[in-house]
Parts: sequence; C-alpha cells; structure tokens
Amino acid sequence: MHKYTVGDVVRTRKTHPCGGDLWEVIRTGVDFRIKCLKCGRVLLLPRPKFEKAVKTVVQQGTQSPPEQLS
Repeated sequence: MHKYTVGDVVRTRKTHPCGGDLWEVIRTGVDFRIKCLKCGRVLLLPRPKFEKAVKTVVQQGTQSPPEQLS
C-alpha cells in the first residue's frame, strides 16, 4: 500500500473525458480530492475507489509529514 501525500501527481487507469490521465492530489484522508491537470476539474473520491483507480505515482508531493506533539 502506498502512502499518498498532498501534491502527488498520479496517473489513473482510465482517462478523464477531457483526455487527461494525470491528477494532482489536493486532499488525503478517508476521501481524496484530486484535480485533473489538463482541464482543472476537481473530484472527491472515497479512498478504496481512488486506490483502485491509480496506476502509478508520477511525481511525489513536497509536503512534509505533520510534526509530532510532545
């Protein structure tokens, strides 16, 4: 299982109706908010559907993990 972070660019198994298959992860958690890099459409997908749709991670995001509280 891959840990997805905000800012990751992923390639999906199916193409979007606009013809694009690259998406940027905007939000992670129980649901994933992703943005099509070709047309700018934003989708909200449940985690299982998102993980099944992703083929590969093209580019890793730059967000660092949250700081631990002492």
